[in-house]
Amino acid sequence: MATNSKVNRRLKIKYRVRKKVYGSEEKPRLSVFRSNKQIYAQLINDDKGSTLVSASSREKAFADKKAPKQDMAKEVGKLLAEKAKEAGIEKVVFDRNGYLYHGRIKSLAEGAREGGLKF
Repeated sequence: MATNSKVNRRLKIKYRVRKKVYGSEEKPRLSVFRSNKQIYAQLINDDKGSTLVSASSREKAFADKKAPKQDMAKEVGKLLAEKAKEAGIEKVVFDRNGYLYHGRIKSLAEGAREGGLKF
């Protein structure tokens, strides 16, 4: 465990949630990671332990965009949904990774829903 109590709190929540949330081939897990500047999302098949689709705010599509982090998160969600559709994925299980469901996490989820993912 990390020494920072805020990080410890998030990790405890993460492990608690991960006991229940499980991704399969038909319904992969949409895992979100949020750093101070960037946001990353990936669809994971926990049966095989492999990433099926991923998207982040560091991709070339967002390289020249200057937008607030919350708007960027929504665009990442839409991009992830687009990639998932190409891979034939419609339904997912949302894993907020211990983060509270507001702000950038909520924006990413809404963007993914707008893009056509169901969860």
